[in-house]
Amino acid sequence: MVNDPIADMLTRIRNAAMARHTHVPMPSSKLKVAVARILREEGFIQDFDVSQDKPQPVLRIRIKYVEQRKPALSGLERVSRSGRRVYAGSKSVKQVKSGMGVAILTTSKGIMSDRKARRLNVGGEVLCYVW
Repeated sequence: MVNDPIADMLTRIRNAAMARHTHVPMPSSKLKVAVARILREEGFIQDFDVSQDKPQPVLRIRIKYVEQRKPALSGLERVSRSGRRVYAGSKSVKQVKSGMGVAILTTSKGIMSDRKARRLNVGGEVLCYVW
């Protein structure tokens, strides 16, 4: 049983990218699909799909590689954990790697990137940093 499904998702993506796999399967949830959608919009993964297998749907993420099979993402870091929640207000959401990375937040208006949260002037719980 996994205690932190987002940390498990990030670890699976990190390990698959380091091992140069083309895709990585994992159990699906609405939160994981929302995080994968943000990663696709920001250009860190190529694509994802959800298969409706029984009893648990499977989220399959295709890893994006750039020149010479180097992964498009170089780092993933879980920020808020079950024992230590990290919240950021609308004005205090900081940039990741001087704007080269993205922070993923869960807000009252849904799960979104730090850029979108600043644009909508909302804050929330910081899930992870990706660069």
